[in-house]
Amino acid sequence: MSEINVVPYIDVMLVLLVIFMVTTPLLTQGVAVELPQASSQPVPDKNKEPLIVTVDVNGDYYVSIGDDQDKPINHDQLVQRVAAVMQYKPGTPVLVRGDTKVEYGKVVIAMSLIQKAGAPSVGLLTEPPQ
Repeated sequence: MSEINVVPYIDVMLVLLVIFMVTTPLLTQGVAVELPQASSQPVPDKNKEPLIVTVDVNGDYYVSIGDDQDKPINHDQLVQRVAAVMQYKPGTPVLVRGDTKVEYGKVVIAMSLIQKAGAPSVGLLTEPPQ
C-alpha cells in the first residue's frame, strides 16, 4: 500500500504558526496614549466588546468603531457614533482611554457627551501599577 508523507505538511503548519504568532501582536490598532496607572478591579466580562473612546494628549477624540478609528472626531460626531452603537447594541460597555497628560476637562467632556448619547455608564481605562 502507498502511504502519504505528512512531514511536509507539518513543516508548513509550523511555519504558518510562527507567522501568526509574530503578526498577531502587530495587529493592535488604535491611538497611542499613555494611560495613567492605578490599582483597580478589572471590568467584569459580559461577553460584549466594549466601545472605547480615546482622548489623546492633544485633547482629540477617537472612537474604536468604523473605518476611521485613527482620525480625530468632533463633539457632534462622537455623540452620533456612540448613539448609533447604543441604538444598535444596547448595553454595550463604554470605556474612556484618557492620556496621562491630557487636561482633566477634556476627559470629563468626553464622558458627558457619551452619557448624552445614551450610554448608561462610562468606565475609565488605566494601566496596572508597575
